[in-house]
Amino acid sequence: MSFVGIPAALQSALASRGYAAPTPVQNAVLAEGAAGRDLLVSAQTGSGKTVAFGLSIAPELLGGAERLPPPGAPLAIVVAPTRELALQVKAELTWLYAPAGGRIASGVGGMDPIAEKRQLLAGAHIIVGTPGRLCDHLERGNLKPDSLRVVVLDEADEMLDLGFREELAAILDRLPPERRTLMFSATVPRAIAALAKSYQRDALRLEVGGGGEAHGDITYRAMLVAPHEIERAVVNLIRLENPPLAMVFCATRAAVARLHGNLAERGFPAVALSGELTQAERLRALQALRDGRSRVCVATDVAARGIDLPELDLVIHAELPRDSETLLHRSGRTGRAGRKGTSVLLVPHPRRRLAERLIGAAKVTAAWGPAPSADAVLARDAERLAEQARGVLTEEASEDDLALARRLLTDQPIAPEALAAALIKMLRAPLPAPEEIAEQRPERREARRDAYDADAPRGASGVWFSMDVGRDGDADPRWLLPFLCRRGHVTRQEIGRIRILGQETQFEVASYAAERFAAAARHASGENAEINIRPMHPIRSAPVRVGPAVQAPEAMPPRAQEQSAPGKRPWIGKNTAAEGKPARRGTAPAKPGFKAAKPPAPGKKESGKWQPKPSGKKRK
Repeated sequence: MSFVGIPAALQSALASRGYAAPTPVQNAVLAEGAAGRDLLVSAQTGSGKTVAFGLSIAPELLGGAERLPPPGAPLAIVVAPTRELALQVKAELTWLYAPAGGRIASGVGGMDPIAEKRQLLAGAHIIVGTPGRLCDHLERGNLKPDSLRVVVLDEADEMLDLGFREELAAILDRLPPERRTLMFSATVPRAIAALAKSYQRDALRLEVGGGGEAHGDITYRAMLVAPHEIERAVVNLIRLENPPLAMVFCATRAAVARLHGNLAERGFPAVALSGELTQAERLRALQALRDGRSRVCVATDVAARGIDLPELDLVIHAELPRDSETLLHRSGRTGRAGRKGTSVLLVPHPRRRLAERLIGAAKVTAAWGPAPSADAVLARDAERLAEQARGVLTEEASEDDLALARRLLTDQPIAPEALAAALIKMLRAPLPAPEEIAEQRPERREARRDAYDADAPRGASGVWFSMDVGRDGDADPRWLLPFLCRRGHVTRQEIGRIRILGQETQFEVASYAAERFAAAARHASGENAEINIRPMHPIRSAPVRVGPAVQAPEAMPPRAQEQSAPGKRPWIGKNTAAEGKPARRGTAPAKPGFKAAKPPAPGKKESGKWQPKPSGKKRK
């Protein structure tokens, strides 16, 4: 289908840009039933929304004429969440309306407000801006709203996420009531629906691409990693995929600074985007990405809003997004305009269930697997380097290069293998070294989890470990259980019985999680950990069993063998005299004068050993 029913001037602009057929969102807004109506459109970022609403508002601007009238008070206003997106929208509308004599002005934060005032006083047909700056121009009288015929809210959900609700209300309340209102949003949460109900009249709801589902050109992958290996996984993932551009998302400015520093130290051409940057620093970083001087962008969710990088092929979630909408917004940075893209979630073991809920809520399908190993990266390097070397060798050499080559061969004959090896070495030299990552096998672990949960009673099958702190070192369930979960990258449900002795503490870990726990404990011990943890017996891979599974007596501590009968509940013993008394997980058995303890509250500092309060004082 070609562009039909639009003014000739706009058709000419589209033809000059190589537009042969409209995208789905452009088809939707140009349909006969959408003409002249308020629209609430949900479509993914990068689907051609700017051209879509640019074509949709043409009847209100042109009024049937071939060219726009002389510029005066703006006829249309477009509101965008960030200055980058606003300037991109201005650039798109500028070429689209150039054959019709259109003049486009901007009003964005971080730019000279005096220059913007001059543009508005000189006259414009469309003004594109951010909510705060547009409010400022309205309050100062620089922007006259009386002639406005249409208003467009681009990325409306992002504007609400960024806290611009009051500014949007102030803008919309000042505009003529008979205007036409168009809202474009990647998702339509309850807040957007409420905003549409308040400021639109009988709006036509258009869902393009499944109404908030992920873009069809994006492949989703989830990789299980140990929490301390997240940065290593980022390094190997970028090296393996070798994308023209990659964006890595973190949750905080501090995490962005740390990861950016580590990538730069390893030799990656990377830039960082966070809220603490000035506008000049931000523009320099974006320009470095666009001209190829940098290939990796580490950013927070807020700082990445409105960024358009057409060559972006890989999005990495180094820290999980807070909700499914954020997951879709992050991933929507790639897979644009027909290009293929990949979105990878790096999932720490304890947060797998959270990741599964996020993926399900976003209505996407992710392939689970391990993070790329150093061997996988080197194998991919071998393929790329061989292809690159063949390309270099087949290029036509200049006479000067041939003369130098003959001279080298005359002075010292070199074997062909040595020349090829030297070429490979030169091509490999700029590549950052891959990182060693512990092998993870999520499918096998899930099979063990299913067998353990379905067939074995809690506490009946596990691997016993010991740690060199006991009752004499103030070992207490209130800090032991959270400590073990952090140290071993396991959940509370994967810790079984705990026995606190005088000089040591013995505890049980679910069979399917024992290898992971041991690897994480060894890593922590290698970093001069204060408390050493070691398995009490060799760890053997737990087979998948059909019937009830009972731990072999020789694999348990001697004092615990009598507790191995199926059906026994796990317990945490304060001392050996309390053996056999069941208790809730995370508490000690009741004793005279002893009150069951609770684990530390979330957010409480858990480093070091818990110190009991002096006796005689009541706990508040």
